[in-house]
Amino acid sequence: MTFPTVPAALRSLLMLLPAILSFSQLVADEIAPVSIEEIDARIAGMRESWGVPGLAVAIIKDGEVVLAKGYGVRELGKPETVDADTLFAIASNTKAFTAAAIAMLEEEDKLNWNDKVQQHLPYFQLYDPWVSAEMRVDDLLCHRSGLGTFSGDLLWWGTPWTPEEVIRRTRHLKPEGSFRAHYGYSNLMFLAAGEVIVKSSGSSWPEFMQQRIFQPLEMTRSVTTIQNLSQIENVATPHKPDLESTRPIPWYNWDTMAAAGGIISSVNDMSKWLKVQLNRGQIDETRRLFSEASSHRMWSPHTPMTVSESARRKTPSTHFRSYGLGWVLHDYKGQMVVSHGGGYDGMYSYVAMVPEQQLGIVVLTNSMTGVSTPIANHIIDDYLGGEKRNWDAEGLERDKSSRTEFYERIAKAISPKAENTQPSHPLEAYTGTFTGELYGDASVTQEEGRLVLKFAANPDLVADLKHLHFDTFVMHWRKESAWFREGTALFQTNADGKIEEIRLDVPNDDLWFHELELKKKP
Repeated sequence: MTFPTVPAALRSLLMLLPAILSFSQLVADEIAPVSIEEIDARIAGMRESWGVPGLAVAIIKDGEVVLAKGYGVRELGKPETVDADTLFAIASNTKAFTAAAIAMLEEEDKLNWNDKVQQHLPYFQLYDPWVSAEMRVDDLLCHRSGLGTFSGDLLWWGTPWTPEEVIRRTRHLKPEGSFRAHYGYSNLMFLAAGEVIVKSSGSSWPEFMQQRIFQPLEMTRSVTTIQNLSQIENVATPHKPDLESTRPIPWYNWDTMAAAGGIISSVNDMSKWLKVQLNRGQIDETRRLFSEASSHRMWSPHTPMTVSESARRKTPSTHFRSYGLGWVLHDYKGQMVVSHGGGYDGMYSYVAMVPEQQLGIVVLTNSMTGVSTPIANHIIDDYLGGEKRNWDAEGLERDKSSRTEFYERIAKAISPKAENTQPSHPLEAYTGTFTGELYGDASVTQEEGRLVLKFAANPDLVADLKHLHFDTFVMHWRKESAWFREGTALFQTNADGKIEEIRLDVPNDDLWFHELELKKKP
């Protein structure tokens, strides 16, 4: 029996069939069914290995919440456990809410993305008159003001100043780069965006959040202030880790910077927020929070962000990073990831979405560790398939190394550079009032034979000064901070040998004491 001749093209296809089947099997192996039980167990294990007292995680897939659960305790030493309704500070994940509010007002013709900020806030001024006049509403939401990352954050942290007063003081900050050509993460610009919302809507920023976003989404436990937390049940306590231990710390008032980081929420509530985000603003069949066009605008690159060499080595499939409007954007395994982190005194959060996979993840923690991002990265790998990294081990090693380096920086800063030196003046010569346009007055007084530095703008900033070398003194803060420890105060003299200025060096990654130019009052 003979068979008809097989066409050459078909023969080639048949020869490729084993490879095709092999590739199909490989794809099937790489994208295995996701096990929520395995994810649940991994999260529980990571919480313990990272030493986080408590955290909560929610996963949204294809419009459904497939996991919403708490792990650990609300406060170390107490039995109350975390669940999906436990409240945490989401910190800078608030920025996406502020961007959404601007989008909503733009759709109501209350403002325009391209409005000049001074149309709404005539008092708005930065380091340069042209930049001040040219700054647009959408510039406020994408970190391209020219200011450096976290520049001016001491203006809102612990001070009694209103957002308007903080914004008025920003004119004294120096730029780090060019307007619209430099990425510098700016909380102050989001404070300004919050005030634009106030002027355009006629409501306070907290009122707008409650009435226009929380209520329609039924985010019934979310709040924008710590003022009434003591009257609310099921609230996590912030914790500060150091090299040896982790301990509870009090909640800190962030009311002034609420528009940049003030929301306190749960993973159950945040799941509702992520559903709307993944639905491009759609709440249900009849209601929208914002339009699809606004969603695309917020998720479009506005300010390029550097992809470092180490980042390229770590994730070769990431080719770009950018800031949209209230969101960080990057590619990973051929997919766009929309994400943001948040850091509050004693709490970190992380949100990530893969829109094309209809996947959303929120991680809220009551400690200042980097566990949130590795948790989310593992979950993204679970759903995208492909190569899987040990984000847990890599992140934990990096977190411990970073913490060690932080305390080494402090130790180096407060170590004497010369032995057996004395101050060049009697202690009373160092006393007086020192002031700067940015931050106002700071006083140096003598108490029981030692110098004490106090800042009028923040009563928590009181430091005992101990001589280090020459005219440099170590600052020992009387009240512990989540962000920094000891630093140094250098008293500088003029040509006549008289003390005329204090320069501060407080090693940390968030609050820039070196920006406070404190000159002695006559």
